Amino acid sequence: MSSYIIEGGKKLEGEVDVSGSKNAALPIIAACILNGTTTILYNVPDIQDIKITLQIIQLLGGKVIRKKGKMIIDSQNIKSKEIPDELMRKMRSSVILAGAILGRFKEAVFSYPGGCDIGRRPIDLHLKGFEMLGTKINKEGGYIRCSCDRLIGNDIHLDFPSVGATENIILASVLAEGETTITNAAMEPEIVDLQELLNRMGAKVRGAGTNIIKVTGVKNLKSASYNIMPDRIEAGTLLCMGAITGGTIKINNVKIEHINPVLHKLEEAGNKIEIEGNSVILSAPRKLKAVDIKTMPYPGFPTDMQSVFVGMLTVAKGTSMMVENIFENRYKYVNELTRMGAKIVVEGKVAIIKGTRKLVGAEVTAPDLRGGACLVTTALVARETTKISHIEHILRGYENLETKLQKLGANIKKEK
Repeated sequence: MSSYIIEGGKKLEGEVDVSGSKNAALPIIAACILNGTTTILYNVPDIQDIKITLQIIQLLGGKVIRKKGKMIIDSQNIKSKEIPDELMRKMRSSVILAGAILGRFKEAVFSYPGGCDIGRRPIDLHLKGFEMLGTKINKEGGYIRCSCDRLIGNDIHLDFPSVGATENIILASVLAEGETTITNAAMEPEIVDLQELLNRMGAKVRGAGTNIIKVTGVKNLKSASYNIMPDRIEAGTLLCMGAITGGTIKINNVKIEHINPVLHKLEEAGNKIEIEGNSVILSAPRKLKAVDIKTMPYPGFPTDMQSVFVGMLTVAKGTSMMVENIFENRYKYVNELTRMGAKIVVEGKVAIIKGTRKLVGAEVTAPDLRGGACLVTTALVARETTKISHIEHILRGYENLETKLQKLGANIKKEK
């Protein structure tokens, strides 16, 4: 198991580039199954979740070539319709491959997905969408088998605007007969990115970015190339890290409109924010101010930024409140923060954070991806040394995080 060793107390200064979006790349890679030919992708992050997804593509029969700056995926020889159980358990997002496999072959077999333990994230909405398209679903022995003779477009209403379910239904319906309408669809920018790639392939998808998405089925898709959007969660994470250390940092390769909710809360906490084209400059105050935040589906404050903001607010002046409205088990990192001296009380979906003057380094464990990023954030300002173990969770979602932080002046190293 790898660890991060961090000596706190260094102000972050300088500039770094934001990597491609993990949450956009995963469904886009899945979409490459649908065209049965080659797809060229740019700005794909080199992270563990992507590696697992590409491994699945290869085990299904596809070819993956990674050259500097681009990735070529050839899905022509994909024949298998079953996602390997071992890899399915490693990463929850692997369920996104099911919609693409079903869309191309009218059959898909997979087990229940794994990934971060941040609360109940059932795939019922995904399966309901598949059923509405004419799929028969059989659950047996821990496996889910989806099959049909034809996929036929339908009107599908989501009880909750699930990002994964929205993406999976789009993927399953692009080659279906007729028109599919998804209402109460998720509106995240990553879904817009998926729509853009699919339409370049010849699909007819419209409405992504709104709560009503319409997909008119086509008979086949063609080869395409696409540049994946920047990672808005990485952008927000780096800005919070700059803020907690009292530094001034510039992050490049950002879509400003994607991170506006985060920028507003950073300003409310006392940070000065300047926009220069596709770059953001953050200048931290001498002392951060307490703020209250509620996580919401996009365009609200993102749940994936919740833990990192809580970490930042542990040293803010006053008392902050965080309300987690998306997942019910997303405060597992709080026990680790208290080991460093943080003053946080959690009741249900609410965390009350009383700012403290000092955090002290400790040996802590990353419980999940974003909780691990929170611990890195607080370690950057803690006195003495912090050792964060189980950083494989962090490596799932952040490309070269320690390298970027070193470039900004942090004293961080990775140990095996």
